[in-house]
Amino acid sequence: MKAQWLSDARKIPDEVMNYLRRIAVRAVEEKHYSPEVIADILGISRSSLYDWLRWYREGGEEALDTQSAPGAPPVITEEMDRWLKTVVLTTTPVDHGYDTRLWTRDLLAELLNRRFGIQVAGNTVSLHLRRLGLSYQTPSYRAEGQDPAKVKAFLEVKFPRIQRLAAKMGADIGFEDEAGVGMLTRSGQTWGAVGQPPKVVATDRRGGYNVLSIITAEGELHYSLEKARIDGKRYVAFLRQLLRARTRPLIVIADRASFHRSALVRQFVRAHRKQLRVFFFPTHSPELNPDEQVWNEIKHRQIGKQPVKNKIDLKKRLRSALKSLQYKAERIRSYFRIPDTQYAATAAADA
Repeated sequence: MKAQWLSDARKIPDEVMNYLRRIAVRAVEEKHYSPEVIADILGISRSSLYDWLRWYREGGEEALDTQSAPGAPPVITEEMDRWLKTVVLTTTPVDHGYDTRLWTRDLLAELLNRRFGIQVAGNTVSLHLRRLGLSYQTPSYRAEGQDPAKVKAFLEVKFPRIQRLAAKMGADIGFEDEAGVGMLTRSGQTWGAVGQPPKVVATDRRGGYNVLSIITAEGELHYSLEKARIDGKRYVAFLRQLLRARTRPLIVIADRASFHRSALVRQFVRAHRKQLRVFFFPTHSPELNPDEQVWNEIKHRQIGKQPVKNKIDLKKRLRSALKSLQYKAERIRSYFRIPDTQYAATAAADA
């Protein structure tokens, strides 16, 4: 079978063609072969070879390289690229009059038209955004009620003080949180026909458990399942359970839930001051708590994807998932490596 490139040099890749031109020109210029002979051997026309010789004599070896067609000038210029990147990284659509906080390629195409008077398709905008080092991703949300000054003070002043106290007491620092896990907890995706969402049979029964958990930067996890709503009394029972299992003092950092700050809890902490201290995160700042990742793991990566039948089955699956995670110290330590919780990884390094 005759290869197409033998009869059509346009089928030869540019890089290969660049070498062929150099070989042909060298054979004529340095080895003094007849142009007709070289043209015949390479299967090219004599006019093409004479063109190559002329290019070489007028422009040197670099003139033998294939020259790409200039093409049309880009619609989105470098100036527009810089503007696009600034808009995406420093503003939201709300700042530009849209009723959403999330950028899409079509919104940005519309904004380019408003600002520069150009018409571009959304997929063109996507290509430019990727070249600018941007990607389409799930955002990390911040609560509207969060006070950035208090978050800054916690990270730069309060937490270092907690670390110094832990070193003085010889204590571990634990990050505590609670979550409700119900039979209606669902998450995940699956494959199916386009335009026909797969139907998955799942229970419609209500009910679930409240779970308390605490983790350390060393990779420890302790937990407790509760049927009823968690209040000060049940929280004290959890703290008592933690102290019984420890030989070192414990410093707990939790959110500002009312039962965390109840009179019953304060009284228990005062009575066990040598073994236990409790501090609080700034309000509306769950992203600072590494223990939030436990619930991301349990609820969305495990229970939410499993075929839970009833409340007894849920309890069994919950215990199994938490028990399994308890033995995965490296997995727990990874919760301290995400951007919002990296500050807490030093709780282990400085202990």
